[in-house]
Amino acid sequence: MTKLNVLIICETSGTLRRRFQAAGHTCTSIDVLPADDDGHGHIQGDAIQFLRDECAKHGDARPYDLIIAHPPCTRLANSGVRWLHTPPAGRTREDLWEQFNAAVDFYRAVRTYSIRLAEHVAIENPIMHRYARERLGSIKRHVVQPWWFGDAAFKATGWELHALPVLRATERLEPPAKGTDEHKAWSFIHRASPGPMRWKVRSKTFDGMADAIVDQWSRFAIACRTDAEHQCPQCGARLGWEWVSRTAVSNEAVLECHCGVTTLLEEAL
Repeated sequence: MTKLNVLIICETSGTLRRRFQAAGHTCTSIDVLPADDDGHGHIQGDAIQFLRDECAKHGDARPYDLIIAHPPCTRLANSGVRWLHTPPAGRTREDLWEQFNAAVDFYRAVRTYSIRLAEHVAIENPIMHRYARERLGSIKRHVVQPWWFGDAAFKATGWELHALPVLRATERLEPPAKGTDEHKAWSFIHRASPGPMRWKVRSKTFDGMADAIVDQWSRFAIACRTDAEHQCPQCGARLGWEWVSRTAVSNEAVLECHCGVTTLLEEAL
């Protein structure tokens, strides 16, 4: 079995870390907070400093096969843009804009360092408001829902993908009609009561999506590594980060080179 080296940024639950480890891969998570589980493979510390140190240590080498990041999104999300103009009680505009600037800097740093350190990168992100889009640039988002993967819940989850295929639904459920009690139950993420732990409820990674991430992206990364000798017939680029996934059907992935030429990578997913 080909073993991958995986890094999960800003995860305390261990949801992805444990699954990658159970699949036989080396997986480390890092967050400023301690892990919620036994913490095997978790580093408590500053994620940006850790990434910066890894870049300094490894230079142009990419020590990780896959990096998955969950940067804080509260101040980037369109759902909370109103607070930048009309702060809630006890907060100031200056304070909230300072938090927004810090969130932008964090996201940008995660993106920059992760692409330097890994062949394949996925960064979770929300539907961003216009100020975030202006600062971070136009982000091509692949959006999935927990109910695509067998979990009865609504939570639009966006991914900025670098050299990774979009996630394919594995157990698509039928969403309940609006206004029903079942629809309200599926909406527990959005209906979470305000409080100090609301962020944890809203940042939940659902089991079905986690299973799909580990299965589909790890197999894709392994296929790219084992097919590394494949070259673009037009420009000669090697299969890897220079190629981006376009579609995935069955056990095949159509990859498109930066020069526009497509190729078929079998058993990529």
